[in-house]
Amino acid sequence: MFCNQCEQTAKGTGCTVMGVCGKLAPVADLQDHVIYALRLLSRTALKARAKGVIEQDTDDFTVRALFSTLTNVNFDPAALEEVAREAIRRRKALATKLGCTPDTCDAAVDADWESIRKVQAGTDRFSDDVNVRSAMQLLLYGLKGVAAYADHAAILGQRDPELNAFVYEALAAGMPDKDGTPDKARSLEDWLDLVLRCGKANLKAMELLDAGNTKAFGDPVPTQVSLGHRQGKAILVSGHDLEDLYELLKQTQGTGINIYTHGEMLPAHGYPVLKAFPHFVGHYGTAWQNQQKELPGFPGAVLFTTNCIQNPKDYGGKVFTSGIVGWPGLVHIKNRDFAPLILKALELPGFAEDAPGKEVTVGFGRKTLLDAAPAALDAVKSGAVRHIFLVGGCDGAKPGRNYYTEFVEKTPQDTLILTLACGKFRFFDKDLGKIGPFPRLLDVGQCNDAYSAVKVALALADALKCGVNDLPLSLVLSWYEQKAVSILLTLLHLGIRGIYLGPTLPAFVSPGVLDVRRYFYCGSGRLAGDMVFDVNAPGDKLREVIVDPSDDLRQKNLSGLCSETLLKPLARDGRTVLDASERDAWAARERAQAGLATLDESQKRMLNAHTYPVGLEYGLFERRRDLVVKLRGIA
Repeated sequence: MFCNQCEQTAKGTGCTVMGVCGKLAPVADLQDHVIYALRLLSRTALKARAKGVIEQDTDDFTVRALFSTLTNVNFDPAALEEVAREAIRRRKALATKLGCTPDTCDAAVDADWESIRKVQAGTDRFSDDVNVRSAMQLLLYGLKGVAAYADHAAILGQRDPELNAFVYEALAAGMPDKDGTPDKARSLEDWLDLVLRCGKANLKAMELLDAGNTKAFGDPVPTQVSLGHRQGKAILVSGHDLEDLYELLKQTQGTGINIYTHGEMLPAHGYPVLKAFPHFVGHYGTAWQNQQKELPGFPGAVLFTTNCIQNPKDYGGKVFTSGIVGWPGLVHIKNRDFAPLILKALELPGFAEDAPGKEVTVGFGRKTLLDAAPAALDAVKSGAVRHIFLVGGCDGAKPGRNYYTEFVEKTPQDTLILTLACGKFRFFDKDLGKIGPFPRLLDVGQCNDAYSAVKVALALADALKCGVNDLPLSLVLSWYEQKAVSILLTLLHLGIRGIYLGPTLPAFVSPGVLDVRRYFYCGSGRLAGDMVFDVNAPGDKLREVIVDPSDDLRQKNLSGLCSETLLKPLARDGRTVLDASERDAWAARERAQAGLATLDESQKRMLNAHTYPVGLEYGLFERRRDLVVKLRGIA
């Protein structure tokens, strides 16, 4: 196996024996072949669309099947094999409808499961070019995030044919040619164009999901949620699917069973339709990675909807799955008939007594925040709110994530913190006080609700008559799986800068695409500026002029100066190649001090300091500008 799609991938490079998530090699292999089967289906679906043939059921199946390969969703080999076989069946049926033959459509039109299983479909085989392979992986993983949101939206009746068409286009782009090489005709720039278009598609998917959730369950409103529990039988609901939760709430009315949320289901308490159920009583536990510690102590039944499931180990007897979630040996709920889950909850003891517990506030969704925008603008203009931080994203177990807790704790009292997704569980129960009528900590919702945060930022920029990058706003994001990748691509599509991403960079992003060249005056050694450049550009093609990407009138000519390249490889093929002297902390300290000494005094002074010039190499700037123009459809 080879899998590097999540943040916790083994050794920061890729899982090759067993997934850190618990995924076994046969499951990883099946997921790769599900994607391969979907690529074949996509190729035929595009031919069908060209002839005006659109099958909504197949569109829905494709995003749902792609979603099933996302991290911590489906670990059941039998279920995954059935998904792949269904993709093959649908492709053959569509090909028959079109009258396709190996000669008229493609040579693989008759491919069956046995022949597909023989294909080497792992992502490590995408391309021999490390940078192209990186772009292809970035596209695929972003596409998985798009599929997750599109699937949630489709369940609620929200679809967009153009979105589905892009999913097919992006999947088909990675389909290998006859010699096994994926789409050799595409350049790195072509792949990066698809990557940015994936960000655009994800914005549409999140918009559809937002419309589906609010239409079905109302606009979220600020709501206090108990972290304690009530005496009585209990069911815990994890994941993201609000429709599953809604059906369960209906089916448990009058049974004496109380319903609790877990993980990313916490924001469900803010939706008026859901909070109206009197037996929807509170939240239990924290983020997904803590479930093996928290769920054994829950005295009721547990339901996993969508992701993020872990191996239930010795408590699997009370755990159920629904939708596309799968784990071998667990009871899977079909067609939202929760009778087996309810029966198990009635068998289990439940909570013996009331425990009120602490309360947290959720429900600061798009409408609530936009309604409060005028007051927020006044607070910003008056100086009462000096800065807004969006701190959130996917949480994980890897060391270093306490950074987000400490960051929030250290934010000044005149700042607001917006948060979303399970990253908020690092600090969601902290009392940070208020600024006027606003709690300093505002829970926007699930990762699915990133659309709300984007719309609020755009609305504030519009009201202040400035660009979104001119707002007193910083984005401090944690990532774990592929939905976070798609959200990042959306932010890049929108041209949003100043994004702080951690705790580590994705293993599937090649470090060699961009490098930094530092220029200095040959005689004195005084620094002149840093140039970000494409290492794939021939050295004689580099134009030694740097351009500020936010203001192309700010340029500096660095030609004729001495220079050095800053980034140095640490390891290759699992071996350390950087000299030990370069890895010594004290040596690094000395280099930093020496570097500071070469700065101009005007750049080091505390008052009215000059900015050290850093910019894109002119050719790289032009390529970036051309991609933006193309993506935005500017003539």
